[in-house]
Amino acid sequence: MSKIKIYNLKGEETADMALEPSVFSADDNADLISQAVRIQLANARNAIAHTKTRGEVSGGGRKPWKQKGTGNARAGSSRSPIWTGGGVTFGPRNTRNYSLRINAKMRTGAIISVISEIVKAKKLVVVKDLDLKEISTKKFVQILEKLPIEEGKILVILDKINPEVELSASNIPYVKVIKAENINVVDLLKYDYILTTQAGLDKISQNLGGNK
Repeated sequence: MSKIKIYNLKGEETADMALEPSVFSADDNADLISQAVRIQLANARNAIAHTKTRGEVSGGGRKPWKQKGTGNARAGSSRSPIWTGGGVTFGPRNTRNYSLRINAKMRTGAIISVISEIVKAKKLVVVKDLDLKEISTKKFVQILEKLPIEEGKILVILDKINPEVELSASNIPYVKVIKAENINVVDLLKYDYILTTQAGLDKISQNLGGNK
């Protein structure tokens, strides 16, 4: 069973913590990760593009010209799709549903696979706690600078709501704060480092099926 170092807010090593192998030492599964990402992005997609059918465009209430005798092709309405300004046939509609489904086992497996790769790359940083006494972006940045985190984007995962941390990090463009139960594949892939607490690590392991 592998272990990870625990740091205090001064960047000093204070202890070691064992990692649950079933959560933090899984094999890479690129196909499952790709599928989970595609489904998550599809479920977040909103149908914005919308075209009007011939029944929705304005005008065209009368027949443009009589049926015969003009030399023109027959026409019943200027709202016809073949007319400029007419309705659109088979155009995009805002009623389209892009959502897809993935079962919980596959979603969890994809998250575990990504986290395991992050651990292998030594980009999981664990601190004893993140109990800030006040909301301060400056102090939070100072804490990050003392930890073994090189340049890159940081995903902070908390075991519970922490207004001081969330508000302190809200003005830092390369930092995002989420709760352990909201962990997802897209965020894990988007950020270079994971920063969490001992309690947060336990929560992640528990939510992903560790110690069962």
